[in-house]
Amino acid sequence: MSLAVLYSRALSGMNAPLVTVEIHIANGLPSFTIVGLPETEVKESKDRVRSALQNAHFKIPAQRITVNLAPADLPKESGRFDLPIALGILAATGQIPKEQLDRYEWAGELALTGELRSIRGALAMTYHASRSGRSFVLPEQNAVEAALVKNVTVYAAQSLLQICAHLSKQKVLPVFQNTADTGAVIENQHFPDFEDIKGQAHAKRALEIAAAGRHNILMTGPPGTGKSMMAARFPGILPPMTEEEALESAAIQSLSYGSFNIAEWKRRPFRAPHHTASGVALVGGGSHPRPGEISLALHGVLFLDEFPEFDRKVLEVLREPLESGKITISRAARQAEFPADFQLVAASNPCFCGYFGHPSGKCQCTPDQVARYRGRISGPLLDRIDIQIEVPAVPQNELMHRSTVSERSSVIRARVMESHQRQLTRQGKANTRLSVKEIDQYCALDTVSENLLKQAINRLNLSARAYHRILKVARTIADLSGAEKISNQHIAEAIQYRRLDTAFH
Repeated sequence: MSLAVLYSRALSGMNAPLVTVEIHIANGLPSFTIVGLPETEVKESKDRVRSALQNAHFKIPAQRITVNLAPADLPKESGRFDLPIALGILAATGQIPKEQLDRYEWAGELALTGELRSIRGALAMTYHASRSGRSFVLPEQNAVEAALVKNVTVYAAQSLLQICAHLSKQKVLPVFQNTADTGAVIENQHFPDFEDIKGQAHAKRALEIAAAGRHNILMTGPPGTGKSMMAARFPGILPPMTEEEALESAAIQSLSYGSFNIAEWKRRPFRAPHHTASGVALVGGGSHPRPGEISLALHGVLFLDEFPEFDRKVLEVLREPLESGKITISRAARQAEFPADFQLVAASNPCFCGYFGHPSGKCQCTPDQVARYRGRISGPLLDRIDIQIEVPAVPQNELMHRSTVSERSSVIRARVMESHQRQLTRQGKANTRLSVKEIDQYCALDTVSENLLKQAINRLNLSARAYHRILKVARTIADLSGAEKISNQHIAEAIQYRRLDTAFH
């Protein structure tokens, strides 16, 4: 019996389940059959494999070839199984030794010439392969991102012939060494600087608080007040990513784009989809579920400009991810879960024309039109946004005064990092992720602060969720000031950032 067994990986959401590739060569009429729930790309693999073997001058048996991709109930897609199928045929027919095949996991799409082409999700597959104790062999184009995973041996190959020479010990492939500078930190990356923005001290303060505690923020104001400029500079004041966060973010990019750009390593993602984006584009989906914008912004920033202009149904899909930090996409045939721990930064005009409350008085919108425009953002969604601020027009003299000096992003970021470190030391997470029990533990109030918060809840008709979010923001404000306990000044400032609740509804 001519049988060969190899290992590869499928992709299911963020997971990369193990796939056993079994190749059996039997007597009978020449045929090539692939079983195990293969998609069209996998079914077409037999033609690519046949041509690649012929062009590499290997013999294709004129027998019955059966390829089984197990487990049989797991859908298999893409051309990543070309390489293990080709090697399995060669091993089953004795053209290459098969004693060491179980030491490796294989993935790669074959060109008709026998060259290897890049695959999607190499980082996710390598991450799971590292837990199996096996080495991973994949195309050279994917080696840089795969080598970001520690405790795994990566071999990079350009062609099928190179791998066969390695297995035959004619020319052993060297272990791939990542020469890219993955230790680069955010200070060496170029972000627009906050010093470019004149005025808007209140908005900058709110963004600093949002960055320190990873809070969601909504900025409302007329056109040209600097909302988009501040949002673009916001990633530059965020604390640096940890190794684990960087790896998760890179894995998502690899799943979506096919490969990860090593130049983006440890750079917090900044995603800014247009307001015409669909719900699937925002949260992910498709017959083969792919990550959407909220997952591509993992551990980074999702900036939604012209917030009320998004379709209401599209905005409502943000509710659950904002609370849970993940999104589950369910389809008739399968279910996939993607992480969605992003920070929402949204910008909105106050009305249809954009000039409601502007000193020029050129807004002609009626109260009903203003209410209808603001009503595009539902109460439950607005309730999940911790900080809501107004960004007024900058006075002309302040805008044109060239001697006006603004703080640099590096100065703001230093305070943010100090506050973030206090949070990690105290509770091991950012303030925005505190549970109700942890809020009771870390956000205790004195009598004066408690009475002030009660008055605010009664006057602004705030929900229980808003109550907890005020406490989280107050805790961040206290951390920025270096205070151990929350005082009434911290509560008062946090309440200011919820006043748009009544303006919008």
